Amino acid sequence: MESIELRGCSEDELVEICREMGLKRFRAIQLFQWVQQKAVRSWDEMKNIGKGDRQTLSSHFHLYPLERVREQRSEDGTRKYLFRLEDGEMIECVLMDYARTRSRDRHTVCVSTQVGCAVGCSFCATGLEGLRRNLSVGEIVGQVLDITHYVRQEDPDFQVTNIVFMGMGEPLLNYDRVLQAILLLNHGQGLNIGMRRMTISTCGVVPQIIQLAKDNPQVGLAISLHAARDDVRNDLIPMNRRYPLKQLMEACQEYTQITHRRITFEVALTSENSRREDAEAIAGLLKGQFGHVNLIPVNPVAGTGMERPSSELMRKFAQVLEDAGISVSSREERGMDIDAACGQLRRQWEGEL
Repeated sequence: MESIELRGCSEDELVEICREMGLKRFRAIQLFQWVQQKAVRSWDEMKNIGKGDRQTLSSHFHLYPLERVREQRSEDGTRKYLFRLEDGEMIECVLMDYARTRSRDRHTVCVSTQVGCAVGCSFCATGLEGLRRNLSVGEIVGQVLDITHYVRQEDPDFQVTNIVFMGMGEPLLNYDRVLQAILLLNHGQGLNIGMRRMTISTCGVVPQIIQLAKDNPQVGLAISLHAARDDVRNDLIPMNRRYPLKQLMEACQEYTQITHRRITFEVALTSENSRREDAEAIAGLLKGQFGHVNLIPVNPVAGTGMERPSSELMRKFAQVLEDAGISVSSREERGMDIDAACGQLRRQWEGEL
């Protein structure tokens, strides 16, 4: 019998499997809480489960915590992790802390959904490596669980409050597993992270955008837009050749009609696409869309040849959008001193081997 990935099991699945094994329902609930709420990394940590039951359970379930290969800490508190998976592949995720004065502190984990990425965006370090494989449900959830485990060693009360699926990979090309992971992360007996505190970022996989609106209208949606003309966006995001801007904008309209939720449109600015005419084109494209623009200075990644725009260009770009009635903000940058952009740490590590 093939071992079942424990971190990828729902509470209902554990209850049913335990029933088939002759174990009581409460034992399955205990097991779920140890894994999904307390973020344990071994069977021996499950103190209220008897040794005999632990042996029985371990013969049916596979508990494989991610191996922490490297952890980098930024001066601003951001932590970037390089994890090794069971098959030796590497993924990255990032913890970003935001201190608040009028509300609770926010602890956001940026999660990867694939090893590498098939989309090949020209400004992204992950895309330079190509796609290796999709992550399993347990591997997606495991990033949040293992970060929780490590940080709780320093702060026992630590809780992840927000999740952004903006790490390595295109989340909507691993759609079913990402949605299963969201349900686990949201579970009341697990980490209990609110649906509205989770956001999926996509380069524009049109069918899945519409499907997401129907399957889970509570989760936030961010679109990696970056350009308002197909010829420019084709170079930046090859997926645009399959789903050009007209189709993408129509999908966004349908998404907001179904969910009544505002979309975040991400625009990564370089010294080449931050001119006034670029801003005017973005404003024209998004006129009538229920959305918000998040301006992001492109991360300096070796091999892309792209340079960051000046703060003055960023300010002028934002002003054009504001004057056109478009809601806009500039992303608060985190972890610049530790190469926190997707794929940078893995490429750096592999270059050292």
